[in-house]
Amino acid sequence: MKAIITGATGFVGSHLAKKLPDAILAGRDTNKIERIFGKREARPWSGAGNSDPAFLEGVETIFHLAGESIFHGRWNAAKKKRIRDSRVEGTRHLVDHIAKCEHKPATLICSSAVGYYGSRGDETLTEHASFGNDFLARVCMDWEKEALRAEEYGVRVVLIRTGVVLGSDGGALSQMLLPFKLGVGGRLGNGNQFMSWIHIDDLVNSMIQASENIAIKGAINAVAPNSVTNRVFTETLANALHRPAILPAPRFVLKLALGEFADVLLGSQRAVPEELEQAGFKFAFPLLKDAFSDLL
Repeated sequence: MKAIITGATGFVGSHLAKKLPDAILAGRDTNKIERIFGKREARPWSGAGNSDPAFLEGVETIFHLAGESIFHGRWNAAKKKRIRDSRVEGTRHLVDHIAKCEHKPATLICSSAVGYYGSRGDETLTEHASFGNDFLARVCMDWEKEALRAEEYGVRVVLIRTGVVLGSDGGALSQMLLPFKLGVGGRLGNGNQFMSWIHIDDLVNSMIQASENIAIKGAINAVAPNSVTNRVFTETLANALHRPAILPAPRFVLKLALGEFADVLLGSQRAVPEELEQAGFKFAFPLLKDAFSDLL
């Protein structure tokens, strides 16, 4: 399997790149790729429609992970445009490029998110649940539509709907650790919102299995089988660090501090990995306490 990874220098992309040492790495800055990974084959990818015609030459599998971080920077109009364009327009240009290839890739593994479902309380969300109607849900819906266009060219498409990805060297957990280590962490809002999470190793392995198992196609919820409420999540994290979790962040404070992004933190998605489990995927870290034991 000759693979290429867009967004290779990101948190998830870098972990996937380490698991696939022969993969081609793609990003805006090939010098940065070389600084991080050493002498690996690298190809420039900006997400625009002007990539090298040979960008996908010899590629059988595309792992498309590129996208503007939703966590960094306040959600003003410009930030939201970057979030949307980097995913929707970037994927559109990628599929347009596939259409032009004489020898087309066999598989496109495209990142997405459980934000597709919107905030749904304690409803159990399989891959067949309907989409939501907030900003991120609409972005995910349009993002996935662009990826699915590749099916018109005979490409198998898998949509990886991720939850909160836990890793020791990046992602959401790295941003949570400092306040909890200082003993000033706590639940967000009332803490009753469900958090769908996954250990970075399980996410990467699920992507690789999806690329190798041709029976897997369409959307998969790349989340651990045991979603928890934010209250349970913060208490489990505090216990793992041997710290209290006694300072909640009220909804109005989060809204004042973070604006629209606060709705993401307070939204509730109780997603379950039905498709992955039916495909026989075995989670190394199905329980949150075991994930924290490994990472902290």
